[in-house]
Amino acid sequence: MNLANKLTIFRIILVPVLVIIPFLNIKGEFLNVPIYMWIMNIIFIIASITDKLDGYIARSKNQITTFGKFLDPIADKILVLAAMIILVEMNKLPAWIPIIVLFREFLVSGYRLVAVEKGGKVIAASVWGKLKTVTQMIAIILAFIDTSYYGAFINGELTGYNYILNLVMTAMMTISVIATIFSGYDYIKNGKELFK
Repeated sequence: MNLANKLTIFRIILVPVLVIIPFLNIKGEFLNVPIYMWIMNIIFIIASITDKLDGYIARSKNQITTFGKFLDPIADKILVLAAMIILVEMNKLPAWIPIIVLFREFLVSGYRLVAVEKGGKVIAASVWGKLKTVTQMIAIILAFIDTSYYGAFINGELTGYNYILNLVMTAMMTISVIATIFSGYDYIKNGKELFK
């Protein structure tokens, strides 16, 4: 097994670690944010870095494998959806956001299965897909250290640093949802011949 695939597996292993952290009863705060939230954030950041790193290594060392092509996108989906569900559980994120993400992922995965079955070409990630990934990662990182919830800045109950953090997190998450919808639409539009 090559290094790129090992990094992908490592990313999957980090997900249960991320889920377990809130149950460890870690006390204390740093910058008014619970320590366990910082730990979860660091784990998520490390996992996100491995996402970029494994792709770079696979391409630069010509180590692209069928196993990697299959597992890498699954590892990404598991990481993002696990983080989002944790944030929903903590009342930091409304449930409709991961529902839209999940719907899009099922749609795209279904398309890819049909494309493989019919020998169709795989559609490369559009600008919407790339925007979705970047804004999603930034929004989740900010949400872990935001002491409030999605859209809290609108109510005028936040000031200073908290206001800016919540505003940026909410904006990034909203852009990621819009990009998620448009990237899903791209797959349907570009794959309509395949479904015919």
